[in-house]
Amino acid sequence: MPSDDNARIEFRDDERGGVTVLRDGHPQSYVDVGDPGLLAFEYVQHFASVLDLLPAGPLAVTHVGGAALTLPRYVQHTRPGSPQIVLEPDAELTQAVREKLPLPRGHRIRVRPTDGWTGLQQLADASADAVVIDAFDEGRIPGDLVTTASLHRCSHVLKPNGVLLFNIADRPERAFLKRVLATAATAFDTMALLTTTEVMKKKRFGNYVLIASSTLDEAALGRRAAASDFPTAFVRAGETAAWARSAKPIADPDEDPAPPPETSGTLRFR
Repeated sequence: MPSDDNARIEFRDDERGGVTVLRDGHPQSYVDVGDPGLLAFEYVQHFASVLDLLPAGPLAVTHVGGAALTLPRYVQHTRPGSPQIVLEPDAELTQAVREKLPLPRGHRIRVRPTDGWTGLQQLADASADAVVIDAFDEGRIPGDLVTTASLHRCSHVLKPNGVLLFNIADRPERAFLKRVLATAATAFDTMALLTTTEVMKKKRFGNYVLIASSTLDEAALGRRAAASDFPTAFVRAGETAAWARSAKPIADPDEDPAPPPETSGTLRFR
């Protein structure tokens, strides 16, 4: 159902009891209020599979991009009491989500109505166990989030053993992905990727989850990829580093190399 006359924000219910949230025609999130552990989007499952490997207990997580708060709900569900900050500039979207899809009682999710770049500057150094970047404007990643300055800022916000997760959407030739990897390599020593097998085989435009951490556990990540609900490819640190070396880092946010989406894609449900 639309939330306003222009249908800028839409909530589409399905027979499963979940809701897909769209902004300006682009799917942003899928939420089942009764089952926060249900993650419909492939890349969100990839996010969760990495967060699940972090030490037990509450996690301090900063989310750049919030939409319907699917991942913050998951973290609250799996690690109750986790202090979470969400940087989401679309205050109208946040209000509509709160009304349609209420957050659970006792949560510690705080949404700040600011863009990712501005919000990152306001965070304390070494304040987050994880920084998750999942931000799009009209289907494209904002240019100021993929620069050397932005990735270095993320590295400072993270605790020494923290992890950066970045949802990167690209065409099959991976030119933009490789440039983001080259940029991230200026701030992080170790990186890997998770994606679907068909995206890895260059069959379609799709999402890659960048994982950057000084404590990357390749064996555990490989096992999680093999156990995924859908065919998943794990690109290990060596190959990821080779891709990074083949491209030029992004210094200027106005360069704006992010490709527009070719299709809204097909959602997969577990």
